[in-house]
Amino acid sequence: MMQRMKTLYPETVPFDTGMQKVSDLHTIYYERCGNPDGIPVVFLHGGPGGGLIPMYRQFFDPKAYHIILFDQRGSGKSTPHAELSENTTWDLINDIETLREKFGIEKWFVFGGSWGSTLSLAYGETHPDRCLGLILRGIFLTRRQELEWFYQYGASEIFPDFWESYRDEIPADERGDFMTAYYKRLTSDDVKVRLSAARAWSVWEGSTSKLFPDKSLMEHFGEEAEALALARIECHYFMNNSFFPTENYLIENVYKIRHLPTVIVQGRYDVVCPMTSAWELHKAFPEAKLIVVPDAGHSISEKGITSALVDAMDKFKSVNREK
Repeated sequence: MMQRMKTLYPETVPFDTGMQKVSDLHTIYYERCGNPDGIPVVFLHGGPGGGLIPMYRQFFDPKAYHIILFDQRGSGKSTPHAELSENTTWDLINDIETLREKFGIEKWFVFGGSWGSTLSLAYGETHPDRCLGLILRGIFLTRRQELEWFYQYGASEIFPDFWESYRDEIPADERGDFMTAYYKRLTSDDVKVRLSAARAWSVWEGSTSKLFPDKSLMEHFGEEAEALALARIECHYFMNNSFFPTENYLIENVYKIRHLPTVIVQGRYDVVCPMTSAWELHKAFPEAKLIVVPDAGHSISEKGITSALVDAMDKFKSVNREK
């Protein structure tokens, strides 16, 4: 018997929003939705640099969950916009802890996809005692092989039409290392150079995120504020091994979270974060439940991925009510 596809919960508005100063330089935007007395869950968006959209609130039953969402440093409504200084994985982990303490939460579920899965794993491995469980989508371990697949050679063979705009932003003599070439432009003093490179970088990601390319998604990724934050912050992190001390840091430290209830949702045809990483994580973390969506790419909004994520949160809700 086939399981009924689940859809998003109805649109919801925050009952609390605010700006939290997290350093002399950075202030992050946060919002809280759902039931303030419910099961706490923190949503970690992608990128890094992706920012929030209202749809992210809808993966959780608002009657059951206390939903905390925030724009990571330099993203969305957080300030200063697209800022690279004091912007590392460890800064973001500290920001998550700042919000947890601010709202008096002892433990919470951690929900993240793409870069959000990276940050969820890093946070969980740093603070396993603060996690009720992990919900991970489109696994990204930030290893060199994953970055080169998407930004140098690999995904280019599947989407050669969209690749051309990304490729042609860089002169032929610099194409041996696209990330370095883009980093030079994304940190240029010339506003036009920065924006042109940011749009090319960001639209490439938006063009490849779904099994069936979505023009509206490409347009969203090409918007000035979205593109600048996403491209600048992503490239900044990727040029610095996402600030991890070793190449395979997240797998090496997965033993710290193997006791936590965990669900991994992965699109079979994810080109941005290919399934190899989800499979390797599952092999190192066999207690986690791996759900492979057979007809999906990378995007959280694809029907099968949405259904699997909503279903996972509904099941966690039921288990926690019984306790």
